[in-house]
Amino acid sequence: MSFNNKSVLITGATGSFGKTFVKYLINNFKPKKIIIFSRDELKQYNMQQDYIDQKNLRFFIGDIRDQARLELATKNVDIIVHAAALKQVDTAEYNPFEYIKTNILGAENIINASIKNKVGKVIALSTDKAVDPVNLYGSTKLSSDKLFIAANNLVGKQNIRFSVVRYGNVISSRGSVVPLFQKMINEKAKYLTITHKDMTRFFITLEESVKFVINSVSNMIGGEIFIPKLYSCKILDLANIMKLNNQKIKYIGIRPGEKIHEVLISDSNQAEIVEFKNYYVVTPSIIFYKKKNYLINQNKEKGKLIKENFKYSSNNNSKKITSLDLKKFVIKNVNPLR
Repeated sequence: MSFNNKSVLITGATGSFGKTFVKYLINNFKPKKIIIFSRDELKQYNMQQDYIDQKNLRFFIGDIRDQARLELATKNVDIIVHAAALKQVDTAEYNPFEYIKTNILGAENIINASIKNKVGKVIALSTDKAVDPVNLYGSTKLSSDKLFIAANNLVGKQNIRFSVVRYGNVISSRGSVVPLFQKMINEKAKYLTITHKDMTRFFITLEESVKFVINSVSNMIGGEIFIPKLYSCKILDLANIMKLNNQKIKYIGIRPGEKIHEVLISDSNQAEIVEFKNYYVVTPSIIFYKKKNYLINQNKEKGKLIKENFKYSSNNNSKKITSLDLKKFVIKNVNPLR
């Protein structure tokens, strides 16, 4: 599927992912219209200055909590990429209902607006923390995922599809450990702090995440959770490659709600898992009004069902990155951040 001549709305479009997604669309496609939907007027103003001559951009100040505003923004829209969310794990524990209003009720508002305005495709960005959640943020994102999947039963005979994308740490985004390490390096701190010596994480770059979302929009049938095949590494290895020669490692203990290993597919998952060359699909565990075949994607690539009790986590990943490749990865994707 091409985004050419399509109207695309991105919620949370002034965030790290949204800005990279918009830039990629402009450079690689010819969309009819790109709608920047977010609640931060300063970020929108700054983004407008970056695209002062781009005539197909529309800037909507709005909050996904506001159903009426979403209904106005989604008129004549073909594709929605839903990236808006409250994401800080610690903050969620102290402000639970604020996260419920944005991450759960906001998801419901997007679904209702999409059905009312007959949006063709809606894809929502999820997180590893939605898998076997141990914190409130993860629980709200799991609820959001369930809402978007179940929405495929609400469309009746309309050709509207809802799907989800789930991936790991975006290496240069806020909340990733890399900017934290980089700050300590720039400040010439005595230590780089790590919560646990065995901690592992998946990694994906912003551009890779954008390409994966675009590919998922192309392949979506409706009801799937798309999960890319990613490299993973020990955070300790990453810290040792990044740190200055005179810096040491200090262990500070796991934070509330934090997992030692990142899990993108749980072995307690009851749905079938389909493996394609570059990604997995978690099929819906509910029965849809319209029967769907998840073994063949929209590009006619055939997938295969994988064994029961399959678990995809950063510590049992077959694509563990070697020290040499990790060093190359850091040089290419991290050093430019310094």
